[in-house]
Amino acid sequence: MSNSNIEIEDAIKEKANMMLDGKHKNMGDALGIRFKKINRTEMIAEMPVNENTVQPFGILHGGASVALAETLSSVGAWLNLSDDSNTAVGLEINANHIKAVRKGGRVIGIAKPIHRGAQTQVWETRIETETGKLVSISRCTLAIIQSRK
Repeated sequence: MSNSNIEIEDAIKEKANMMLDGKHKNMGDALGIRFKKINRTEMIAEMPVNENTVQPFGILHGGASVALAETLSSVGAWLNLSDDSNTAVGLEINANHIKAVRKGGRVIGIAKPIHRGAQTQVWETRIETETGKLVSISRCTLAIIQSRK
């Protein structure tokens, strides 16, 4: 994925590009998640509503929405860490699914921190249609732990 179309905060550009240029595939790749904005106070990404993200009835799967929310929250939390020996991992996530989105569209996730502490962070993610209608809202609590290399 080209990093040139992503708005990245200058202070974390090197760290963000290291993550974006990673060699291993992850769930975000499987779901087609594409970052649009990478910032310590706001993360934005889009995800297609397609055969990889719908449930059997042709609408966006709630689990795909939760995966988008946790991806944005965990990457955002990690980018807020100044100690490279630590990482952020999901501890708890909840979601309320408000509106169905049919196959063929895409959704936009917007995550913002509510709390950025030394041991935990809490992020809220709004998932919206391309026209700004609320699809899902979630809150993710992340634990800050020692990285295992």
